[in-house]
Amino acid sequence: MGLLPVSGAALRADARVREAARDIGTRYGVDYTDDAAVTALLTERRKSLETEQRRPAAYLGLLTLMAGMFLPFGIPLSPALDAHLFAVLGAAGGLTVVGAALLVHARAQWKRALRNGPLAGYREVLGVARAHGIPLAHIPPWLEGRTNGGGGKGAAPIPTYPPVEPAPEAHAETETASSPSPSPSPSPSPTVPAPAPVPVPPKPWAVSHYEHTADAGGWHDEVGCLLVLAGAGGVTWAVTVGTGVGYAALLLVPVAIWIWLAGHRQGREKEELREQALKYVKELEAAQAAGARVPELSPQLRALLDDTH
Repeated sequence: MGLLPVSGAALRADARVREAARDIGTRYGVDYTDDAAVTALLTERRKSLETEQRRPAAYLGLLTLMAGMFLPFGIPLSPALDAHLFAVLGAAGGLTVVGAALLVHARAQWKRALRNGPLAGYREVLGVARAHGIPLAHIPPWLEGRTNGGGGKGAAPIPTYPPVEPAPEAHAETETASSPSPSPSPSPSPTVPAPAPVPVPPKPWAVSHYEHTADAGGWHDEVGCLLVLAGAGGVTWAVTVGTGVGYAALLLVPVAIWIWLAGHRQGREKEELREQALKYVKELEAAQAAGARVPELSPQLRALLDDTH
């Protein structure tokens, strides 16, 4: 089971959220407090939406639109097209309109599948949970109609509700096997403590370091190539002009090699940190499945989770 936006245990912990989730689930025929049911729903709906995006109408619309847009550029290359200029331009306009209409129709069908049905109810539940102060660990971009790594609200954002005061923290509940009653030999039964909350795994130092360095780097190859080109240009200038000053540019080559090695070392370290971050996310998934309330992930961990799913 992958990491859900919020676990069923977290939804059931607040009586108000639990009742709201059950009311919404009754309307859509899904128990949104059941992690297995929600996982099956998300898996099936994601496949269905991917199928909607790959409908023949979408591909046909894209091809027709491209044909209509590029057909006028072929007029100078073909005397036959040049002889029927107005007919070709009319055909290009018609193809453009038809292609755009097909794409709009395919997009509308995809939006309808995204915005309606049990997914709409699940987004309502997430909005209610967020309004009651329950953190959402990770919202898959496709659930809101966003591309991986894409910003904005998407085609179907999580609804926003007015914030609600958090419920007072419940005391540890106890259950008694029998209530005291007048009897010849009263013997109170021992109390059974409520199950302790499942702890969230602590974030290792390597994961925190990954969050700080995930967006860093990426310039070593470009700078190294520029330095090598600058060195080669200096030597070429020295040879053609006949001045020895240009040979000093050869000093840029070892600098470029040093930068490449530093980039390689940084890339290897980032890959090791990435593996530690993936391991931590797996631990969070296991803890959530056991009933822990997972906090909201950092942008770096959310991006990592999107890339691996």
